[in-house]
Amino acid sequence: MSEFCTPLPENKKQYIGDIGKILVEDYGKKEYYKPQEIKEANKKSRWYSGTDYSCWSMSVFSSHDDFDAYHKSTGEVCDYVEMKQAMLSGISVDSLDFASLDASGADIDIDSSWLDLGAFFEAIGDFFSSFSN
Repeated sequence: MSEFCTPLPENKKQYIGDIGKILVEDYGKKEYYKPQEIKEANKKSRWYSGTDYSCWSMSVFSSHDDFDAYHKSTGEVCDYVEMKQAMLSGISVDSLDFASLDASGADIDIDSSWLDLGAFFEAIGDFFSSFSN
């Protein structure tokens, strides 16, 4: 595994859930979020401290193109597929908790399609197939 810009969040499942809640509350449900939206969500989260984990949440919530463009602009070298795999490894979509997002107290059923698991598994397949040559 590559050297990453920051270590993985201690509790990936809780981290993804927390950032996902903030993104949906602030920007609505989207297939992908822009890196700046994700950075803002991280700043609002309880995870924002001495370590900036936003790169990790970008691997989950942004498109591959936006992730790469952001990192090119900052000069950081991060691998979207490798980081997304590390973040989602061992986490099921059904296990993420997105309860009580509505200010009125009603629970909202959140579509978890923004995790883009289909593209994730396709990218992983492409990645591993590159070793067969």
